[in-house]
Amino acid sequence: MENKNYERVFKMSFAGVYPHYITKTEKKGRTKEEVDEIIFWLTGYNEKDLHKILNNKTNFRDFFEQAPQMNPNVSLIKGVICGYRVEEIEDELMRNVRYLDKLIDELAKGKPMDKILRK
Repeated sequence: MENKNYERVFKMSFAGVYPHYITKTEKKGRTKEEVDEIIFWLTGYNEKDLHKILNNKTNFRDFFEQAPQMNPNVSLIKGVICGYRVEEIEDELMRNVRYLDKLIDELAKGKPMDKILRK
């Protein structure tokens, strides 16, 4: 993925993508609460923060740049998402976006939560 495409992703509203995360995982028998737990684990946000982000239509750039605390275990997230090895993505912001995609993908594939949350 080239850097010029990154900006398009960064400007996307998190609120626009969030329902797709829910739909993708619920189709596989997982829950909205599990999606939220992944978001909270990854970013340090809480439920109140998430409601504000969704209501304000916060974009992905601000979502990650304003995250209270990226989880120190993000480096344990490895593998391929959208054809790219997440651990090899050089742009930190895009890597964070893909970390979230990877965790949601693992949830949809039925992986247990403690494995998804790298416990």
